[in-house]
Amino acid sequence: MTPSSRLGILGGTFDPIHLGHLAVAHAAAAALRLDSVAFVPSHHPPHRPSGPRVSAYHRFAMIALSIDSDPALTVSDLELQRAEVSYTASTLRALAARGLDRSQIFFILGADAFAEIATWKEYPAVLELGHFVVVSRPAFPVAAVKDAVPALAPRMSDAPVAAETAPLQAETPQIYLVNAETPDLSSTVIRERLGAGLEVSGLVVPAVERYIERHSLYAGAGTSPTPE
Repeated sequence: MTPSSRLGILGGTFDPIHLGHLAVAHAAAAALRLDSVAFVPSHHPPHRPSGPRVSAYHRFAMIALSIDSDPALTVSDLELQRAEVSYTASTLRALAARGLDRSQIFFILGADAFAEIATWKEYPAVLELGHFVVVSRPAFPVAAVKDAVPALAPRMSDAPVAAETAPLQAETPQIYLVNAETPDLSSTVIRERLGAGLEVSGLVVPAVERYIERHSLYAGAGTSPTPE
């Protein structure tokens, strides 16, 4: 990457990846003029003590299949290489250790997840490790984010207008709000449908649907206590 490159980071369990994840990545990339977006599947997500339903191998493979036709999207095993819990702060520091300046890092997440930022490990220090890109979700518009975390409101600005004028070398990482229409999907619902023997056509890319069927993933998945 060049010193002026902008890298989006989209973390998650991706158990499995679905069209909603892809829509969030595309919305953030368009609004912030990102050069690429890397999907970073977590090894041990802090919000799911029981762990993902399927292996890291399968989750990584399904991401690779989902982004195969889009050169601007990549998948990274950065968190899968670590045995410890996958905390965002650790991931962003690992990117810095690889030579990325914090002004080049754009961590992407949904508005519902950002509303819980005060509960994250190393808050508020984690916000100094890169820009945060908050994308609206069907049940949580970005307009509600300022009310959810009022202490951070002074650092928030709407994208893409702000992104067009913001300097790449901002002294303080920013919080960009992206108002976009994204599908009302969740991996939890997809697992439940698969567990009930229902099809997931139109919820995941066709290659992932075939992969899930070929490897008999999520059969009898049942419900999950933590939606994602």
